[in-house]
Amino acid sequence: MFNGLRDRHDLRDLAEKLNLRLLLLMMLICAAGAGLLGRIYYLQIIHGQSYLDNFQLRIRREIDIPATRGNIYDRNGEVLAYNEQVSSVTIRDLGENSTEHQDDINAAINTVLDILERNGDALSCRFDIDLDEQTDTYVFLAQGRALNRFLADVSGNADIDDMTYEQSTRSAQEVVYLLARNYHIGSSETNTDGTQTFVPGLGYSHKRLLDVVNVRYNLSLNSYQRYLSTTIASDVSERTIAAILENAGELEGVEITDETVRRYADSKYFAHLLGYTGRISPSELLEHPSYDASDTIGKSGIEKACDEQLQGKKGLRAVYVDSFGKELDSEGIIAPVPGNNVYLTIDKDLTMTAYDILEKKLSEIILGKIQPVKEYIPEEDDTSANIIIPIYDVYYAPVRNHLIDLSRFASPDATDTEKVVQAAFEQYQQEVVQGLGRQYREEQAPYNTLSREYKNYQTYLVQKLKDRDILRMDLVDRADEVYRAWTEEETISMTAFLQAAVARGWVDASGLGIQDRYVRSDEVIDALWTYLEEIIRTDNEFAVMMYKYMLLNDRISGYQICRILLDQGIVSVTRKEERNLLEGEESSYQFMINRIRNLDLTPAQLNLDPYSGSMVITDVNSGDVLAMVTYPGYDNNKMANYVDAAYYEQLRNDLSKPLYNYATQQLTAPGSTFKMVTATAGLMEGVITTDSQIACTGEFVHLDHPRCWIYPAGHGTLNLTGGIANSCNDFFYEVGWRLATVAEESVDEETGKTTRTTRYDSAAGVDRLSYYALLYGLGAKSGVEIEEAQPHITTEDAVRSSIGQADNNYTTAVLARYVTTVANSGTCYNLTLIDRVENPEGSVLLDNEAQIRNVINMDSAYWDAIHEGMKQVVEGFYYFWDTPVKVAGKTGTAQESLQRPNHALFVCYAPYERPQIAVATRVANGYVSEYAARITNEVLKYYFRSANRLEILGTNSNMPETSFGD
Repeated sequence: MFNGLRDRHDLRDLAEKLNLRLLLLMMLICAAGAGLLGRIYYLQIIHGQSYLDNFQLRIRREIDIPATRGNIYDRNGEVLAYNEQVSSVTIRDLGENSTEHQDDINAAINTVLDILERNGDALSCRFDIDLDEQTDTYVFLAQGRALNRFLADVSGNADIDDMTYEQSTRSAQEVVYLLARNYHIGSSETNTDGTQTFVPGLGYSHKRLLDVVNVRYNLSLNSYQRYLSTTIASDVSERTIAAILENAGELEGVEITDETVRRYADSKYFAHLLGYTGRISPSELLEHPSYDASDTIGKSGIEKACDEQLQGKKGLRAVYVDSFGKELDSEGIIAPVPGNNVYLTIDKDLTMTAYDILEKKLSEIILGKIQPVKEYIPEEDDTSANIIIPIYDVYYAPVRNHLIDLSRFASPDATDTEKVVQAAFEQYQQEVVQGLGRQYREEQAPYNTLSREYKNYQTYLVQKLKDRDILRMDLVDRADEVYRAWTEEETISMTAFLQAAVARGWVDASGLGIQDRYVRSDEVIDALWTYLEEIIRTDNEFAVMMYKYMLLNDRISGYQICRILLDQGIVSVTRKEERNLLEGEESSYQFMINRIRNLDLTPAQLNLDPYSGSMVITDVNSGDVLAMVTYPGYDNNKMANYVDAAYYEQLRNDLSKPLYNYATQQLTAPGSTFKMVTATAGLMEGVITTDSQIACTGEFVHLDHPRCWIYPAGHGTLNLTGGIANSCNDFFYEVGWRLATVAEESVDEETGKTTRTTRYDSAAGVDRLSYYALLYGLGAKSGVEIEEAQPHITTEDAVRSSIGQADNNYTTAVLARYVTTVANSGTCYNLTLIDRVENPEGSVLLDNEAQIRNVINMDSAYWDAIHEGMKQVVEGFYYFWDTPVKVAGKTGTAQESLQRPNHALFVCYAPYERPQIAVATRVANGYVSEYAARITNEVLKYYFRSANRLEILGTNSNMPETSFGD
């Protein structure tokens, strides 16, 4: 019993102890909880904002501050390239990646685009897709590797090779629609089967959809650095600035900021020389790993060659951002260091004057060749020097070179003349469709029996099939009899050719919208015609071609072309001149003549031979380039900072190729300007002396009897100086023949008698000529720091190579180095365009000099004979008689095609007694070499101050033909 009581007592004690411990534990838990709650209250309520700010401020970022690019000056300190502060519209993505935010940012961009469009400002975002306004379809601007890089970026692939076939073959439209979906630029619609289809555009036009995608794509490049701004539009107007600020409340992330843009003074004169700047491309970034993706670099010309000097050193701004990339605060700034200034060897005034002289003289050559006829049909004995320019070619030129906007003819605000011409075009187009359709389906006349008009139409259509890979040229057997009958013999119809092409598997029917591999041949032929008819009706270039025959067939008139030039503001005239045209007091023929004479229509705009030319002027004692002129030029202000897509497309379509540097990239034969090389080779190899006498009968006695330019007359007997002075082909044919004559010995085994014979070895002669051409620098680029084509020394036909024909091909810059070497009697420089580099404070960092490439060590008597011959060349030209210094020079004519005029060349140096400058001038398709000489003479008069710029350019002197042929 007592044990039981004791047990119960023990249990009670145990329970009391447990309750006490639980109580203590509960009290401890409550105290800890209270402490924790207090700490939470302290952290979140009392100091919550402070701790939150401290957490956010831990993310530190550095933002580059672009350095101001250095200026570019001419040799006299005249500015050529500089920077200008402008206002730009920028945007930052400040929100979370929600559907609502996507809609908000798209709406903001659309509002900004409305403002820009309303005020005449344009997007400056770079994008590799554009809209073809003629067809209202998207097209890629990039090509080749650049296009693949763009497609890889769109697809999210770091490497081009990582793309799938589908990703690498997306069309421009597919890319735009893909990005529109990614950026929620559109809406989802429910189909009848319950599935969802995304419709891009939100009712936008194709142009507006592309612009919104463009901005969003560029904005996405900063998706991990939202504190960085993306420029939407540069150099905007005051009206745009005011509208952006007025709508700031609904344009989150959109700001007006100050930035510098690149500017070029007198741009058309120096565009090819200076080049332009732009945002670095992915491929360029691989070449310059020290640059960033947002950097601006030199894209061409001096801007590219001296980019590292001009760049400067970027500054830094330290900022703190939150986890979304929003900027919260800034810490400090390290100021950028401006770029260095580059001084060129170029003389600005000399270059501009030479350019204007070149343009003026080209127009005078054209004026001298225009005749009041419809067509030029060469006679059997005509040469390229006899080619004329029919006035109907002049009427057609503004259409052919896209000066006249044909799309305006059908617009609601078309003028009366434009409406009449449009109606005539529609009627003519229908007749062409019917005529080509009859030929295709019924008549099927052989190509060689067609009119020239229908030959051109069919040639164009077949070429389009090739260009679009409908006619697969990689599958075509060029030895096939049908192919040869179409391309060479021209004895079958286009239909017969295409039928054979279908039968042989050369036609890709899938491109015609036919997917069935078992489709019948006649169905493919029908589909081909449907395809071709669509080209006839919609292709802009086909329409341009039809206008030529509308003029020739009197369906439209020269008068209507003149009216349209006025209506579209392409030319401007006085009221009196316009009234004279309208009232018939001045003919359309005379109206066009006056426009060309006054340069209202320039040679480049007309694109009638000659429409281009180049000139390079050097200091013969230093190798400095004083002027590098290429005509036509363009406005590189529209290419710098961002590319004006419409302007770039205009340049690409311009048949005069204004983007092409004719001074450093055009390669043609040098013609007779090469004869000083042949003279040097002949003298140094001992096949002639300065007193050697060679007879010219007008026809060379060896080989296939090539003729001298003076044939059927002859020059008689000449020495070396006379050979150069008269540019005698026979003389230099003989030198080339001798250089290629190889002596051989044979020994009679029975008698032991040695017999010496000679044989003609063209390769040996070519090797000798090439050696001396190389000494004159003709086999390598001239040394100038900008882009240049690789010249080509002859590899064939020693006799014809000796007069600068065969496959000799050189740039004007290389010819300038060559004549510089002649002028200074043997010092061959690597020419230079760069004089010096200075830092922003004016201290010289680099004092540049042209490097001597090699020296030709030749007897002074040899040099004297060559120089005297060149002096006598110029003395024979009356228009040099009033030039203030004596000039030594050499003309050259290079034939490239019987259908177009020859290239005209002239190289010279002056003064004769103590040479200062050398000049190389080329007029592509300029008829005769004396035209190039006359142009050069005007520049020499300016350089040696016998006439000022206004005196030279203010006179209208025609460029008559001469009897001198070379």
